[in-house]
Amino acid sequence: MPAYRPLAVEKARIDTMIDADSSLTRLVYAYIACSAAWLVFGSLVGEYLGIRLASPDLGVAPLLSFGRLRPIHTNVVLWGWSSLALIGLALYVVPRTSQKKLYSIRLAWVSYWLINLAAVAGVILLFLGVNNGGQEYREFIWPVMGCLALGLLLLTFNLYRTIATRSIKEIYLSNWYILAAFLWTLVLVTTAYLPWYQNGLGEPIIQGYYMHMGVGMWFTPLALGLTYYFLPKLLNKPIYSYSLGVLAFWTQMLFYSMIGAHHFVFSPIPWWLQTVAIIFSVGMFIPLFAGTGNFLLTMRGSGHTIARSYTLPFILVGVLFYFLASGQGSFEALRSLNNIWHFTNYTVAHSHLTMIGFVAFLAWGGIYGLLPRLTGKEPPHLTVGIHFWFALIGVLLYGFALMIGGTDQGASWIAGAPFIDSVKLMASYWLWRAVAGSLLLAAHLLFAYNVWRMRPGAQREEEVEPAGEMA
Repeated sequence: MPAYRPLAVEKARIDTMIDADSSLTRLVYAYIACSAAWLVFGSLVGEYLGIRLASPDLGVAPLLSFGRLRPIHTNVVLWGWSSLALIGLALYVVPRTSQKKLYSIRLAWVSYWLINLAAVAGVILLFLGVNNGGQEYREFIWPVMGCLALGLLLLTFNLYRTIATRSIKEIYLSNWYILAAFLWTLVLVTTAYLPWYQNGLGEPIIQGYYMHMGVGMWFTPLALGLTYYFLPKLLNKPIYSYSLGVLAFWTQMLFYSMIGAHHFVFSPIPWWLQTVAIIFSVGMFIPLFAGTGNFLLTMRGSGHTIARSYTLPFILVGVLFYFLASGQGSFEALRSLNNIWHFTNYTVAHSHLTMIGFVAFLAWGGIYGLLPRLTGKEPPHLTVGIHFWFALIGVLLYGFALMIGGTDQGASWIAGAPFIDSVKLMASYWLWRAVAGSLLLAAHLLFAYNVWRMRPGAQREEEVEPAGEMA
C-alpha cells in the first residue's frame, strides 16, 4: 500500500499551558476576537473598493461611494483591528513582565467597550457622510474620537499602575515601548483635534504629523514592544542585545517625532520644515538597523525551531517587513524620489506593506503564540499555514503591483501626459490589486476562524501541563 502523505507538514505542538487568571484570559480573548471581527469587516470593505477600481460601474449609489467607504476601511483597520489586537496582547505582556496582576480588569473592560463604541459610531457616521473633513485617518468627528481617547487614557492609567507596582526592579524593554506608545498617542490625538492652531497651512502640517505619528508612535512601538517579549519567549532564548533595544527605543522616540512634514515635500509649507523632516527620516535608519538587527541576531541559529513552529514564521516575516517598509518610507522622503512617487499608488502600496506586512504579521505571530497557551486550544495547523501563505503572497502581490504602477503613474505626470492617461495605465495594476485583496480577505477569514477555534472554554484536543510564570 502507498504510504499516507499528509497535506501539510505537521508543526510542533505546544507542550505547556500558561497558568493564568481566567478573568485575564477572557479579557485578552475578547480584545483579540473583536479585533478579528473588525479585520473581516474592514477587509470586506477594502475588497469591494479594490473591485470598484477595476470595475468602476459596480455600485454607484452615494452610500457606496469611494469617498464614504475608504475612510471606513482605513479607520476600521487602524482602530478596530490593529489597535484592539495589539492592546489585547499588551494586556497580557505588561502584567507578566512586571510579575504583577493587571491593575484593574474592570477598567480594561470599560476601555474595551469605549473603543468599540467609538468604532461603531464612527463607522455609522462615516457611512452617513458625517465626518471631520478630508483629513486622512482622522475622519472621525471629535465626540467619537473623544470616546476612543478616553478608552486609551484608561488603558494608559491601567498599564502604568501595573508597571509602577511591579514586583521586580527593572522595567522590561517591552514595557518601555508599550507605555510610550500609549503616552505618545494621547498627545497625538489631543494635538490633532484641538482646533485653534489649525488654520491655513497649520492644518496640513498637523495632518502630516498626525497620520505619520499614528503609525510610528502607536503601531510601531506597540508591535516592536510585543516582539521583544514573544520572540525570545517562543525561541526559548534571551534577546540578543538589551543595549541595542534601548538604542532603538530612544532613537525611535527622537527621529520619528519630526518626520510628518515629509508628506508635504514641494508644498507651500516652509522649506526648512520639509528639510528637517527629510533629515529625521534618514535618521530613522538608526533604530531600523538596531531593531531589525537585534531581532535577526536573536533568531540566528534557530532555523529549525522557526521551521517547526506555526508562530515564528509570522514574526520572521513581520521583522523583515519592518525593515523593508520602514526603509522604503525613509527613501520616499528624499526629494528626488518623492517627486516621482508622492500622490501616486506607490504610497498606497507602502501603507499596506507597513500595516499588513509589518504590523499585522507581528500581531498574528503574538496571537498564535499566546492564545493556545492561555486557553489550551490550538488552531488547526493547516488553516494557520494557509493563512500565512495567502497573507504573504497577497501582500507581496499587492505591494509590487502598486509600486510598479505608482512609478509608471508618477513618470506619466512628470512627462506632462494628460491625467486620464495615468488612470488608464493603472487599470491592469488595479486588477492585480483586486486579486491580491481577495487573497488577503481569504487569509483574514481563516484567521478569524482560527481565533474562534482558540476560544476559552472550548473542548481541548489534548491536555497540556500548565506552566508557571511565562518569563
